[in-house]
Amino acid sequence: MHTRTLGTGQHQLRVSAIGLGCMGLSYAYGPAVEKAQGVALIRAAYEKGVTFFDTAESYGPFANEELVGEALAPIRDRVVIATKFGFRGGKPPEGMDSRPENIRAVADASLKRLRTDRIDLFYQHRVDPNVPIEEVASTVKDLIRAGKVKHFGLSEAGVGTLRRAHAVQPVTALQSEYSLWWREPEKDLLPTLEELGIGFVPFSPLGRGFLTGAISQSTAFDPKDFRASLPRFAPDAMKANQSLVDQLTRVAKQRNATPAQIALAWLLAQKPWIAPIPGTTKLHRLEENLAAASVSLSPSDLASIESALAGVAVQGERYPPHLQQQVGR
Repeated sequence: MHTRTLGTGQHQLRVSAIGLGCMGLSYAYGPAVEKAQGVALIRAAYEKGVTFFDTAESYGPFANEELVGEALAPIRDRVVIATKFGFRGGKPPEGMDSRPENIRAVADASLKRLRTDRIDLFYQHRVDPNVPIEEVASTVKDLIRAGKVKHFGLSEAGVGTLRRAHAVQPVTALQSEYSLWWREPEKDLLPTLEELGIGFVPFSPLGRGFLTGAISQSTAFDPKDFRASLPRFAPDAMKANQSLVDQLTRVAKQRNATPAQIALAWLLAQKPWIAPIPGTTKLHRLEENLAAASVSLSPSDLASIESALAGVAVQGERYPPHLQQQVGR
């Protein structure tokens, strides 16, 4: 697989064009997979060209970092590991905690769980309204000087916060949701990232699975599946949004590809500094997703996709109100 560069100058980070979001192996989308299965999937991703792996202390909490650490230990020096800090006790329901002392404690604990001596990319998971972003950036800067962290990242941050953080410690990457059914970043975020030379790591690039065509209004989610609480996955919203998948499927058939592959190829075609991180628990889905790196969309293909989707208005909010308040700060 070809690689892409996040960040600029001495803050550049080379990653595979498509990474692996590891969250779903342990957290959020139903029961966790067996450890051996998770290790096998992560190692299969590496064997197929993935060098960029995304986790967080809060995925579990802690279990996902431990899984990623075990899986990647034999090949540690050949991969990029991204993890995150910012929730009290690693538990999102307990609220934010980006106090400097907590950032330092999370870094040390994550290093142990990941079985490594450095974190390649350390994201603030959500912007903490109680801690100035300058303090957060300065703390990560100290961790970089100490050799415990290589690069600083933000997740779901707004443009103003991004600029303030970048002025203290250059930000290598921003991680936020971006896909054919969530294009809000195109308004202000992408132009700012381009201006500042910051890479973009879209999570949920397949719309939390909806853009694959494998989910419909009749889908019954596991009680532990985070999607059951999201307005966009309410039956009425999914019924309305099916037209987006139908149009995407039509384009995919014309290209002899799957809807997921077109959705990922579309993301890759937007900017050369975008590296999406689709997640999966299944080997055949992993192979399908990674094949998208070989799907080249021409300007006419991209225009066709834009035209096909122009009349589709996506229904439903990304998050319920209490989670929506945590993004875009």
